[in-house]
Amino acid sequence: MELIDTHCHLTFEQLAGDVEQVLQRSKAAGVTGWITVGTDTQQNQKTVKLANRVDNMYAAVGIHPHEAKDVTAETIAELKKLAQSEKVVAIGETGLDFHYDFSKPQEQKRTFAQQLKIAAELNLPVIVHCREAFDETMEILAQHGCGVKKVAFHCFAGSVEQAKTVLDNGFYISFTGVVTFKNAETIRQAAKIVPLDKLMLETDCPYMSPEPVRKQKINEPALMIHTAGYLARLRGMDLADFANAATATSRAFFGLPEK
Repeated sequence: MELIDTHCHLTFEQLAGDVEQVLQRSKAAGVTGWITVGTDTQQNQKTVKLANRVDNMYAAVGIHPHEAKDVTAETIAELKKLAQSEKVVAIGETGLDFHYDFSKPQEQKRTFAQQLKIAAELNLPVIVHCREAFDETMEILAQHGCGVKKVAFHCFAGSVEQAKTVLDNGFYISFTGVVTFKNAETIRQAAKIVPLDKLMLETDCPYMSPEPVRKQKINEPALMIHTAGYLARLRGMDLADFANAATATSRAFFGLPEK
């Protein structure tokens, strides 16, 4: 059995100072591959640097919607240049977040569209952040996503109906430990209908540790085994079979080599 954490923030301060031990614990738990994800120019640079020195680790570079207010032409040019690094396998995370007002909706939409253009030009998949902005996110993807080869909705927290819309567009869905939370029945129902060839797993660490270790304040890749086990039971599958299927989907989405 092998697992890939398809969305982790290993350069964030909660994990960066202990990253070697974090990776050792991850491997011991069966999580042996990682996509470390950037959210702004500084974090993007760190993700590429870390991925370049760790086997089976790859980077995604993007501008989080919270950071859209600070984006300039130079920011976008730097992102496009960095995205051409050897171990960068996706653009993201990018998207829309209307839960907070750290950046205005129009700023978020503009930055999202700019990153979709980069992804299309470089033939890279896109990792989408979508919070309380589902219809608007789908609209931007329809308007500006032409030429983008693959799209994943990360940390999916939507309904069955929204999951069906995502799948009908040929997009992928990634689940975090949130699916294990007591109040997450809507997400669980969605998780039941996602085909294995469209389903991926992630931690989104250092946030949102899964049950039964939710009290562990700093999430890390090793804890993804709990999410995998929960989803396997939810779908009535053997853990190894489920994990290997999710890993095969992850390799296909990001274009990763076989081990």
